[in-house]
Amino acid sequence: MSVNVNAAVTHGLPASSAAHLSIPGNIPWPDFLIGQPDQPVRVLLIDDDPHIRRVIAQELLADPRMILVGQASSMREGKRLVSQHAFDVMLVDLNLGDGTGFQLIEFMKSIRPVAEAVVVSAMEDEEHAIHAFELGATGYLIKNSWFGNFAQAVLQVVNGGASVTPNLARRLLRRLDKDGPGARHGCLSARSSGGLEALSAREREILRLVAVGHTSSEIGVRLSISAQTVNSHIKNVYRKLQVRSRAQAVTLASTYGILY
Repeated sequence: MSVNVNAAVTHGLPASSAAHLSIPGNIPWPDFLIGQPDQPVRVLLIDDDPHIRRVIAQELLADPRMILVGQASSMREGKRLVSQHAFDVMLVDLNLGDGTGFQLIEFMKSIRPVAEAVVVSAMEDEEHAIHAFELGATGYLIKNSWFGNFAQAVLQVVNGGASVTPNLARRLLRRLDKDGPGARHGCLSARSSGGLEALSAREREILRLVAVGHTSSEIGVRLSISAQTVNSHIKNVYRKLQVRSRAQAVTLASTYGILY
């Protein structure tokens, strides 16, 4: 039985941008985006299914904008890779035999808070997706989906976006509409505003640039600092606000009105 493990992502590029790299499908790839021949996106792949892991790995390796720095089939091995290797994005299944992808995401965010996590799962339900996002994931892809591919998903999240399989995204939107804006606002309002008050002027400046979609590299160019320094500031924002992702930090700051 063949299994199509392609997952969804909606990806658009400026039509005026010049192509600097030959990539699958001859899609133009601007030089200001992360994922270039001299600095490819570094990816970890954690999945206990050898067939699916092989298919995903082949798809990633076929794209010159990224490099697969490690693979694992268990939570224990995944933790070892996270601890020993520098990487930008972790693709992780939720069922790992000796643990869960949730546990691995939480572990990853505790020691590499700037790295992105994308869930790759057969479980297509809102509760699992919401829990993954709460832990700091910026993507949730469903195995056996016919939309998009994993390479696109990696590039989407590492450049400041999010990646969710379309039919799941639609259900999440319906759920938000049903719950109404008050539920999420009430949850955020219960959080102490002390962390926001503790943000430095530079941290607030960087958070505002993150909120309008700039990547760490773009922010570094604007502020004449390195992308590594930008990421250090973002780590401090995470710690002070007690959040695990850029989306959570921006949502909290927006709720308290400090972005504008």
